[in-house]
Amino acid sequence: MSKESIVDFLVNAQMNARKVVFIALMSALGNVMFIVSQTIFKTTQIALDLSHIGTLIAAFYGGPVIGFLTGFIVGIGPGLYFGYIGGSLGLLGAIGLPFGKALMGLTVGYLAELFNIGGTKYSSWKAVLATLVGYLPECVFTFFYFEVLVALLLPDVAAFFVSIFGSLHVLVLSILAKAWIEIILLGVFMGTLVGNNGFNDFVGRIFTKTRTTTR
Repeated sequence: MSKESIVDFLVNAQMNARKVVFIALMSALGNVMFIVSQTIFKTTQIALDLSHIGTLIAAFYGGPVIGFLTGFIVGIGPGLYFGYIGGSLGLLGAIGLPFGKALMGLTVGYLAELFNIGGTKYSSWKAVLATLVGYLPECVFTFFYFEVLVALLLPDVAAFFVSIFGSLHVLVLSILAKAWIEIILLGVFMGTLVGNNGFNDFVGRIFTKTRTTTR
């Protein structure tokens, strides 16, 4: 292997290590925000959930793959909580919730690339739009998850929800209404963040290859 090939290998390894650290940090941020949401922002049966902050930052700055992976890891906390700790969705919750959040990370990552967000004109507005549109696949999945999967695979859980909310439709509408409020807030937040040159430069260093000089 030539010196140039060795350098390229080391540079790529360094980049991959940075990406892994970035995913870990954003995943941790998302799960911390979920805990905060469940302890501080919980005022009703359905608490405000801001865990997607980590997912969105990862998707906007890292792209669809990193957004997908981060979203999935961010969803592990909510999945375990609603699956076994504070809910009874079981394995369906432990898998379904991470997948739903991963869908948003994937979609927003693609939209961020499509809209060419990052230092371009109207980047903040594009970030808000990408956040809102990027939630649509997860929104559809959430509807399918409760109306179909929970109803068919967890009839006892579905019956419990009906006893509280009157019907699954009311539950789903409540969840989605709350979710859209969260997404609007997060969209405004991401619009502000994307417009911050200092933060852009900081995150940009993670995805910039640094080549060492060979002699």
